[in-house]
Amino acid sequence: MHMIALAGNQNSGKTTLYNKLTGSNQHVGNFPGVTIEKKEGQLKKHKDISIVDLPGIYSLSPYTMEEVVTRDFLLKEHPDLILNIVDATNIERNLYLSLQLMELSIPMVIALNMMDEVTASGNSIDVKQLSCHLGIPVVPISASKDEGISELIDVVLKTIKEKSSPKKLDFCVGEVHKAIHSISHLIADQAEDIGYPIRFAATKLVEGDEPTFKNLKITENQKHIIDYVVKDMEDALKTDREAALADMRYCYIEQICADAVVRKQETNEQQRSEKIDKVLTHKYFGIPIFLGIMFFIFWMTFNVIGAPLQGILEELIAVFTEFVSNSLIAFDVSDWVYSLVIEGIFAGVGSVLSFVPL
Repeated sequence: MHMIALAGNQNSGKTTLYNKLTGSNQHVGNFPGVTIEKKEGQLKKHKDISIVDLPGIYSLSPYTMEEVVTRDFLLKEHPDLILNIVDATNIERNLYLSLQLMELSIPMVIALNMMDEVTASGNSIDVKQLSCHLGIPVVPISASKDEGISELIDVVLKTIKEKSSPKKLDFCVGEVHKAIHSISHLIADQAEDIGYPIRFAATKLVEGDEPTFKNLKITENQKHIIDYVVKDMEDALKTDREAALADMRYCYIEQICADAVVRKQETNEQQRSEKIDKVLTHKYFGIPIFLGIMFFIFWMTFNVIGAPLQGILEELIAVFTEFVSNSLIAFDVSDWVYSLVIEGIFAGVGSVLSFVPL
C-alpha cells in the first residue's frame, strides 16, 4: 500500500484536487490527539494508493496546530510521495512552503493549479524551466475545470515507482550556508537516528525550532555551540535567525520566478500605483507618512474646512430660526407650540447640525 500526502497553502484548491483524485472513496476522521479533520481516500482506479489531505499551511514551522499536525505526519508516517499543490496565481508565496517540503527528502510532485487563471490574466509560466530549477516534476492543472488531472496522476504513479527524491537545493549562501553546514556536522548522527533529514534538522535548529531541539535530544554543550554559530550569523547579517532564512528562501524563489514566470507588461498606471505602494508601505517611512496624512486630515477638518463651514451653517440656521419665529408670532400660536418649535426642535437640531462639517 502506497501513501500520498497532499499538502499546500490554504485556498490553493487543495480540497478540490483531493475530491477529483479520490471521488467518493474517502474517509473522514481526526488526526491523533487533536480535533483537526483528517481526510483519507483511495486514488481512483488504484486501490493500493491512499491519499491523505493534510491541513492547509504556509510553512513547516510549528506556529499553528495545523502546521504541527502536518509536520509530525510527514516526519513520522514517511509517505511515499508528497503531492504539493501550488496556486499558480500566487506562485512566489506558495513556493515558500514547497522549498521546505523538499528538505524532507521525500519524493515530491508539484501540481501547479489555476493555470487557466494565469493564462487569462495574460501571464505565463514555463513549467519545464520551473521543474528544472526545482529538480522535481511540475504538472500544470486546473482542478476546478478537471484539466491536467490525468497527466498529474501519470506523473505521480511514475514518481512513486521510481522513488526519486528531490535534488538537494543549496539555495542558502554566505553566513546562512555557513551556519547550516556547521550545525549539520554537529547533529548528523542524532538526525539519522530518528529519521530526520540532516539538512532539514539543521535548518530548523538555526531557526530556533524547539520541537527539533527536543526530538534530537540536543545536549547543553551542543546548544551552546548552536547558539554561538547562530549569533555569529545574526551579527554578520544584522537580522534575526528566522528572518535570515526567510530572506534566503524568498531570494531563491525570486531567481526561479525571474526565469520561469513571464508577466504581462504593466500599464503606466499600474507601475505608478506600485511605486506609490512601495513608498506608503515602506518599512521605515510607512508609519510616519500615515501619521502625517492623519494629521493633515484633522487639520483640514477642524481649521481650513470645518470651522468656516460650521460658521456658515450656524448663520443659516439662525436666519431660518428667526424667520420661523416671526411667522409663529404672526400667526399668534400658543406659547407651548412656540416653545416646542423654536426652543425644542430648532435649538436642539440646529446645535447638532452645526457640528456636521466637523
